[in-house]
Amino acid sequence: MEKEELECPNSSSEKRYFPESLDSSEGNEEGILACEDLELNPFDGLPYSSRYYKLLKEREDLPIWKEKYSFMENLLQSQIVIVSGDAKCGKSSQVPQWCAEYCLSIHYQHGGVVCTQVHKQTVVQLALRVADEMDVNIGHEVGYMIPFENCCTSETILRYCTDDMLQREMMSSPFLGSYGIIILDDIHERSIATDVLLGLLKDVLLARPELKLIINSSPHLISKLSSYYGNVPLIEVKNKHPVEVVYLSGAQKESFESILRLIFEIHRSGEKGDIVVFLACEQDIEKAYEIICQEGFNLNPDLGELVVVPLYPKEKCALFKPNDETEKRCQVYQRRVVLTASSGESLIWSNTVKFVIDVGVERRKVYNPRIRANSLVMQPISQSQAEIRKQILGSSSSGKLFCLYSEEFASEDMRPLKPAEMQEANLTSMVLFMKRIDIAGLGHCDFMNRPAPESLMQALEDLDYLAALDNDGNLSEFGIIMSEFPLDPQLAKSILASCEFDCVDEMLTVAAMVTAPNCFSHLPRGAEEAALSCWKTFLHPEGDHFTLINIYKAYQDMALNSTSEHCVEKWCHDYFLNCSALRMADVIRAELLEIIKRIELPYTEPAFGSKENTLNIRKALLSGYFMQIARDVDGSGNYLMLTHKQVAQLHPLSCYSVTKKMPEWVLFHKFSISDNNYIRIASEISPELFMQLAPQYYFSNLPPSESKDILQQVMDHLSPISTMKKEQKMCEKCPETTEQRCTIQ
Repeated sequence: MEKEELECPNSSSEKRYFPESLDSSEGNEEGILACEDLELNPFDGLPYSSRYYKLLKEREDLPIWKEKYSFMENLLQSQIVIVSGDAKCGKSSQVPQWCAEYCLSIHYQHGGVVCTQVHKQTVVQLALRVADEMDVNIGHEVGYMIPFENCCTSETILRYCTDDMLQREMMSSPFLGSYGIIILDDIHERSIATDVLLGLLKDVLLARPELKLIINSSPHLISKLSSYYGNVPLIEVKNKHPVEVVYLSGAQKESFESILRLIFEIHRSGEKGDIVVFLACEQDIEKAYEIICQEGFNLNPDLGELVVVPLYPKEKCALFKPNDETEKRCQVYQRRVVLTASSGESLIWSNTVKFVIDVGVERRKVYNPRIRANSLVMQPISQSQAEIRKQILGSSSSGKLFCLYSEEFASEDMRPLKPAEMQEANLTSMVLFMKRIDIAGLGHCDFMNRPAPESLMQALEDLDYLAALDNDGNLSEFGIIMSEFPLDPQLAKSILASCEFDCVDEMLTVAAMVTAPNCFSHLPRGAEEAALSCWKTFLHPEGDHFTLINIYKAYQDMALNSTSEHCVEKWCHDYFLNCSALRMADVIRAELLEIIKRIELPYTEPAFGSKENTLNIRKALLSGYFMQIARDVDGSGNYLMLTHKQVAQLHPLSCYSVTKKMPEWVLFHKFSISDNNYIRIASEISPELFMQLAPQYYFSNLPPSESKDILQQVMDHLSPISTMKKEQKMCEKCPETTEQRCTIQ
């Protein structure tokens, strides 16, 4: 794609030249001479635009720019280079460009450059920024890959992608032959995918001596990385921030009131600059948003109104690229107050932030393999996270950090490093991937932090229950097909089961809706009743999974019959639905359907609404989610989990909560141990159906309970012939003992 207009930077005139004029033999001599002075971009062969030189000056002011020569020299001589720098040094944008220059110099003989990030929003924004700085087109020379979106071509030189996308690419290309340089960024985030890549790439580097690995990290993790990879070159980027730190130790007990008081004091002071507030969880964001918006009306209008920007965990975005609405509002109002519960990397590019308020704690998800559930635990953040939040403050002038904790709390209660996700999360998806990679001979991974043996055993056991493993503990043919879907293994199993039960169309919709962000909008105060009235039109008596199908079908009908995108957005707004989440569900569903067609699985025409189809959807769901069953033990909505003794209630937005008709047995999609212990996305099932579809050896391993006794009675009343057939089927594919099935290879 040609650049629209190009300006000669060496010319004092405002004359502009177009690429096609360079090939023309016509034109005056003055124009030809001016064009000859233009410097050509080696990546696309076109003259640089004036914007390139403007951005080049900004790049040269970045702290990392001083290290370019040292980096390029080490890149030439070494296979692994570690770059240590804080959040605003420029390593995420500049290092990939230098690597692209290196690959260009050797004519891409070993491949292009790929740079991983943990957050998909950061991937997109970095790709856009770097394409702008390199003066090339996004999607051509520079591109990005995030789950369910690929903005690259076969000619893309530099790709940004999420770490899980590069991990999935290893399933089809274990040695990543398309790349000559791999850059792992955001290492300090310690995501599962990044830790897996760190381990697997050790073997890949041995198999491909020409491949180079660059590791970008914050200074806190350098000693651990150095011992993990050995004696490799280290580039250290120094970047000092003039930040004033104020510790408010007495404010921790009443942190919420202290936050609000600080925000309004800063605003009344008249000092310029945006405010970022780090809260503990999403509920605190919602609460703070309502109060600040309400109190903002009472402030002196001469100071300008506060523009409150809530960044929910699934909607994190960098402030250097605001959307049009935010940009317009920021031109009118004076100050933004950003409320977030993220670690801070999503705000790195903002140079307008002058005040940071940090509560020093966060609500983390910690997975308990014994009960197969997440617990939401309030914990102090790590010292490395606290430092990153400090780095958000702009370096152009002094900023101020308000810590709602004491210095003693920071040194004694905060851990030095953020815990590795691998030690706190469900590992079933990771183990499925590792079993798939083992087919290519890369299954033995040297992790920087070994996962807990109990979590590994639980993951292997679950995969065995889902028929993803054979009798030797290797991936079965069924497991190989499951691994093709970028989904939780239970959801992938349900999709495969839907092929047998003739409800693929409906299960793809369910899978897309539960994978996309929440389709219900965040409600402003006072809108609950109106929203519930709108949502009632979508409720399905058979359960929440069926309600999601209704919502998606209504959205799809509206999209097909609308004359413009604005009409669809208005319809979503009127029904209090999240339009961007529904768009994402549409994209996810299309990709899942493409996978179904690619691996030639049977696909039947939709029959949603029929009695047989409803039963088939239940069967497909049960085939994957038989480990997530609960029973109403007292008839009043107190559900006891089948696998453990946790009691939970249905979410208030569940169709059963709205209609006040509580089923005895439910299959659920999500459950976390927290203050409210809600079961989310639940549908009714019968104990008879459970006993027909759940593996017999799974049922045998359930702990003793009244629910298990009821199920045993159901099984005793089933036809002896059908029971015998089921047991015979299970024995054919499973060895005698669970210990044999779950042997770690």
